Amino acid sequence: MTKYWLYLAIAILSEVIATSALKGSEGFSRLLPSITVVIGYLISFYFLSLTLSVIPVGIAYAIWSGVGIILIALVSWWIYDQHLDTASLVGMTLILSGVLVINLFSSTAGH
Repeated sequence: MTKYWLYLAIAILSEVIATSALKGSEGFSRLLPSITVVIGYLISFYFLSLTLSVIPVGIAYAIWSGVGIILIALVSWWIYDQHLDTASLVGMTLILSGVLVINLFSSTAGH
């Protein structure tokens, strides 16, 4: 079971790398970031698909997208100097809270 959570973590991290490179690809006009986007999403979807043999799709996708949103916001702030307003931060806190509730209290999370 633990390896499937590792697979989900790999899926999330590769999706964050791919999405971060998407901005740098400038509409797929720059080769290296564009290649990073394609490879990153392929890796992400592959590892996400592996998790679905054990973790329910709704739970896996909620965690994948929720954690991805938070990480992308941090990468955007750190690399691209993009700032978030209070409403954005509150919304992301609610998303993170939802992911925690799913993982800590849901019987469908596949623990």
